[in-house]
Amino acid sequence: MPDIIVDSWGMLQEELFKGAWNDAIQRYRPPFVYRGLSDASYRLETSLMRLGGPFWSLEKHLLRNFRKYSRAQGREEPDSFWHLLAVAQHHGLPTRLMDWTYSPYIALHFALANLERFDLDGVIWRINYEQVHERLPSELKGQLAAEGAQAFTVELLTSIGQERPDCHAGEKTFHQYVETLTQFDALGGSEEFLLFFEPPSIDERIVNQYALFSVMPNPCRVIDDWLNRHADLFQRIIIPANLKWECRDKLDLCNITERVLFPGLDGLGSWLKRHYSPKK
Repeated sequence: MPDIIVDSWGMLQEELFKGAWNDAIQRYRPPFVYRGLSDASYRLETSLMRLGGPFWSLEKHLLRNFRKYSRAQGREEPDSFWHLLAVAQHHGLPTRLMDWTYSPYIALHFALANLERFDLDGVIWRINYEQVHERLPSELKGQLAAEGAQAFTVELLTSIGQERPDCHAGEKTFHQYVETLTQFDALGGSEEFLLFFEPPSIDERIVNQYALFSVMPNPCRVIDDWLNRHADLFQRIIIPANLKWECRDKLDLCNITERVLFPGLDGLGSWLKRHYSPKK
């Protein structure tokens, strides 16, 4: 679909909540997930891709060392590969996962969080995850249908293939984690797919950001390359640079700030720094 360029706060509200009405249940329950970026030219590249070089060959080494050193710090062992991957992403390890949110306002916050990019147009990506999941391999679609769910959880993903959810964490070897990833990558055969799953409620940040992750079976595939082959699945809402300050101030009035989305002193400091920065 073509980009939508908004020209006012009111038009932005209309676009953010367009398609939210679910006639079947007579409620506003949209089938969308959102991601906000401060620069509309940014691609949907994972943090693993942004490492550069032969990043795809580093994935297993990054995860192995994250698991080893997090255990050395006394952290509880994740009970599955997908739990490990979600924890690693949440704590800043470069992975093939990408952060999304169910909330259009939280996506808007991230499109407006970087004051150094206020001279550039921002963007909110909106993807119909229900339609995305209709293109999943049959085994994955069967898991969703059996659960009566629209998005995956770590537990659902753990039950796919040979990874056993009843296996005690202490019995897990890193080879078993790698085997899970190998099985996942093979699910689609020659057909790539995009999958969204909800992480465990690791801390308040995950909960407050209404967060979920996307993952693809090919760590080298940029998501927008895949989406461009399925243009009916997504929309890009462009926020012009000259509208950013108004939108940022009004979003602050709605209490969508770093103080709320990043509970703790770090979030508080980030919010105060931005809040008291002069308009440039």
